[in-house]
Amino acid sequence: MGKLSASYHEINSLDDTLRKSMFALFEQYYDAVSVEQFLHDLESKTISILLQDSDGKLQGFSTLEIIFFETGDGPALAMYSGDTIISHRHWGEQQLSYAWCYFAGQVKKQYPDLPLYWFLIVKGHRTYRYLPAFTRKFYPNYRDETPPNLQKIVDQLATEKFADAYRPDEGILHFPQSRGHLRAEWAELSDKVKSKPHVAFFLQANPGYVSGDELVCLTELCEENMRFVSRTAFIEGMDSCRDGVTFDRASPDSVAV
Repeated sequence: MGKLSASYHEINSLDDTLRKSMFALFEQYYDAVSVEQFLHDLESKTISILLQDSDGKLQGFSTLEIIFFETGDGPALAMYSGDTIISHRHWGEQQLSYAWCYFAGQVKKQYPDLPLYWFLIVKGHRTYRYLPAFTRKFYPNYRDETPPNLQKIVDQLATEKFADAYRPDEGILHFPQSRGHLRAEWAELSDKVKSKPHVAFFLQANPGYVSGDELVCLTELCEENMRFVSRTAFIEGMDSCRDGVTFDRASPDSVAV
């Protein structure tokens, strides 16, 4: 399979062949998904981070939307994570994680005065575990109540994006029909995995994940809140002079790579 590399791409730069490859990989792990819904969701995103092996074969990807919004304390910025998948053959490898955190640093570099949040909806425990891997304080979690100011942001973003599918009392998204849930062979968990605190919390907070419910999560992306490895990539993204992501300050909806 060869060494993996990650690259950034504007959504409108992805050709049909690559889009179909993304869906084909996604469909290996998720039931109740359609290519039409996948492509529709893709069009609403800003950037895709692609993970490829040395032969150019797609091994993973993550899609992101940049959201500018107002809070009671002023303007803020959110990175909304859309569909994300890595081939199970590469679970445990860190190229996509590094590229994601580096991208977050590039965003922060362009808007240093705005709070930057990670707005994440979670279909499975593996995705939820990125939160404690990347950041120190994230919500919801098994230790702490979500602070009221952050809960307001969660409610605002989730309501604006998902309307009545968001159930604020439960902190989940529930759709009349699943918009994608883990295939049975990937959703099964051993007792050892279930006993891990973050996994146990996810299963308790989102018992309907097996049929497509998604847990709505939020964390702030800043140096003080990031763990060592993710913080290193984040700072490199802020400090790097290499080619990367740049934003047009005069037009927050514009992004280029």
